[in-house]
Amino acid sequence: MFHLAQLNIARMKFTQGDSAMQGFDDALDPVNATADKSPGFVWRMISDESNSEELEKFENQGWLVNMSVWQSLADLKAFVSSPLHLYVLRRRSEWFNKDSKPTMVLWWVAEGHQPGFGEAMDRHEHLREHGPSAHAFSFSNNFDSPETLQG
Repeated sequence: MFHLAQLNIARMKFTQGDSAMQGFDDALDPVNATADKSPGFVWRMISDESNSEELEKFENQGWLVNMSVWQSLADLKAFVSSPLHLYVLRRRSEWFNKDSKPTMVLWWVAEGHQPGFGEAMDRHEHLREHGPSAHAFSFSNNFDSPETLQG
């Protein structure tokens, strides 16, 4: 059985704690709580608990990182289109710089696997350099899970 992993990165326009980030900061815990309770949610990386020097260095350069695992693409899409998450998405240009390359990547992982930051960034770079494939893809160019292809 396979689950869907996702990594989303965003470069902040302001430093964490800056008053210009207040709207985002206020929404972050409620959005995460919504994700945690959503159907199909499996796991979410919590930066403070990751013990990754690579992640800490990346975040110290002004990047925000979100990584989670879901039972299916449909479950992740349902969460992404939930009212609170959509509210934050609609306002993202207030808090984050626009990037011409993908900032989100999806890939299939074996059930029970919690991807590390390095693994996720490798997938992210693969998508940016080579475009969507079964190895790394996006919402708009997605691939079936390996078990679907085998069955």
